Amino acid sequence: MQTEIIPQLFRSEYSKLVAVLCKTFGMSNIQLAEDIVSDTFLLAAENWKMHGLPDNQTAWLYKVAKNKTRDYLRREKVRVEKVEPNYKRAQDSSYELDIDLSEQNISDSQLRMLFAVCHPILKPEAQIILALRILCGFGIDEIASAMLSNKETINKRLYRAKTSLREKNVQLEFPEPDAIASRLDTVLTTIYLLFSEGYYSVSQETKLRKDFCLEAMRLNLLLIQNQSTNLPKVNALLSLMCFHASRFEARYDDSGEFVLYEDQDRSLWNQALVERGEFYLNQSSTGEQLSKYHLEAAIAFWHTQEGDEEKWENILQLYNYLLQVEYSPIAALNRTYALAKANSTEQALQEALKLDLDKHHLYHCLLAELYAEDNTTKRKMHLEKALDLCKSEQEKKVILKKLEVS
Repeated sequence: MQTEIIPQLFRSEYSKLVAVLCKTFGMSNIQLAEDIVSDTFLLAAENWKMHGLPDNQTAWLYKVAKNKTRDYLRREKVRVEKVEPNYKRAQDSSYELDIDLSEQNISDSQLRMLFAVCHPILKPEAQIILALRILCGFGIDEIASAMLSNKETINKRLYRAKTSLREKNVQLEFPEPDAIASRLDTVLTTIYLLFSEGYYSVSQETKLRKDFCLEAMRLNLLLIQNQSTNLPKVNALLSLMCFHASRFEARYDDSGEFVLYEDQDRSLWNQALVERGEFYLNQSSTGEQLSKYHLEAAIAFWHTQEGDEEKWENILQLYNYLLQVEYSPIAALNRTYALAKANSTEQALQEALKLDLDKHHLYHCLLAELYAEDNTTKRKMHLEKALDLCKSEQEKKVILKKLEVS
């Protein structure tokens, strides 16, 4: 039982404690905060093994973390007074600081931390790794597995990211009202990438993929729960993630093999998440700004609907708008698929051949689909190219099945 509860608590409580301690010590002392929290969990593992689980494990962790923080502050006081005997500290209670671990302060601290780790001075990959470690409580092994890397590389990237935040004197503070809009874009991009890393990950760790998606949604919800950041595009992003997550269980069959959208069992779609997606999509409809998240959420909404003719026509028009708002090769590829569904494969093939995506396996998968009826030779050729370019073992299995019947 203890072997299961410690990892679960680490995942749920590590980020809360680190965020609160960083708010106490300052962002420059993030390593100190992590060390105190790690020591807390180490003591828990040792103590609970000998004496059994306490009735309230979370309260136990919070109490120990507070005590370890006070012990550190007392040691620091002694060190300062020994090194600088003439140093006089004002009579205050900073060394007896009562760490505020109320729900409100935890939420506030995590929200501040979210803006800190998503600071624009960091590269997107560094932001994701920091978010996974500091805000989501993932272990180094888990992050390395998900990012198709190794522990040494992840540790180096974390060290460099923390060093950058310290050298640039990034503060754990909520942006000023006039800066929220610009800073929020970076935060939303990081959350979006974090969700995508889970949803489209080539990692074989299925449970880990779900955790990535759920953590991205949790961080998004932190923004919605704060009045200053509860903005239309924030709701649109959460709507998008709800729609995608609603089809999570249908994306893999009982043997763990990937299932294409058109072959999914609709009874496995989570209707509660579809409804939440619709709720947040409605919430996002205020204001005058139309973001890419609005359009992608609307596209994802239509993917949850029955029927073909109206659905694919709407999806096609939404992709047309999306490419105007923010062009991306993958969006253009998806638009071509929608064009085939809404109009004809001939028209879609003409558009597809104009795309410069010869190095992407999904491009060749699409061409194989469009050539399916009229040119089996080209269908097979593109499937072979897709197989050669594909990195995901799950998707390779799907392509191999198509090759077997081509």
